[in-house]
Amino acid sequence: MIGPTEKATILVEALPYIQKFFGKTVIIKLGGHAMVSSELEKLVLQDIILMKLVGMNPVLVHGGGPDINNWLKKISYESKFIQGIRVTDEKTIKVVEMVLSGNINKEIVGLINELGGKAVGISGKDGNLIQVKKKKLLTTDQQGKKIWTDLGLVGEIKKINPEIIHLLTIQGFIPVISPLGIGPEGKTYNINADYAAGALGGALKAHKLVMLTDVEGIYLSNEPESLASKLSTKEIRDYLKKGTINGGMIPKVESCLLALEHGVSHVHIIDGRKPHALLLEIFTNKGIGTMIVPD
Repeated sequence: MIGPTEKATILVEALPYIQKFFGKTVIIKLGGHAMVSSELEKLVLQDIILMKLVGMNPVLVHGGGPDINNWLKKISYESKFIQGIRVTDEKTIKVVEMVLSGNINKEIVGLINELGGKAVGISGKDGNLIQVKKKKLLTTDQQGKKIWTDLGLVGEIKKINPEIIHLLTIQGFIPVISPLGIGPEGKTYNINADYAAGALGGALKAHKLVMLTDVEGIYLSNEPESLASKLSTKEIRDYLKKGTINGGMIPKVESCLLALEHGVSHVHIIDGRKPHALLLEIFTNKGIGTMIVPD
């Protein structure tokens, strides 16, 4: 049990960080176990409410891949993936929008409000927040020839219009954003949540972008001790070229690079399975996970 003196020491340690980040925007990408576990999700949302109460402007972006898969299974409809990207046809996008904007988004908003915060849920379609164009992927066919592959209603971010976010934060709300975009002819497009978080971080000139994941950070080998605590953008690009960074970590680090290129000061990849991971990263001397900084 932590005594009064220890509690006071923790608060004093947090004070300079509260002062430093007062009035600053922080983008939080919520995914992985932090969403699957209701207990961990509650702890993360408590962290976000605290951030708002001490004067920061947290903006939450969430994914929902596992829930989308479950709903597609319920209607006996299979998703096809190309290089980790879900091919999204007209039937799939209806399920994607229902799950992201109808189920997950409103569940998060409801929980924040229940825990004492003030949240408003929107998608990238609201206020033309995220404008996209159709994304095509360069792939290799069976003959080894490079071809452009149509992914259906998958969006590549063209423009961010952050006015609606500014309005919500000024009024004291925590924006909760589902990664959907508005495309040609007003159609709904699916967007990778990591890329949406990175683009929003850049457009909002956020002080920090924090990615909550299922791993402790970026590993440079299969050994636990290879966890990198700090990397530069040049090091990240080198590790991407070498294949040291691969799989599901690729969109995360590419999103981090995008955010840094557009003016975000720091980005962090941290383990969302750790209770109060956000507070540990933002309000303590040590921090956790991997921090990526500009060259």
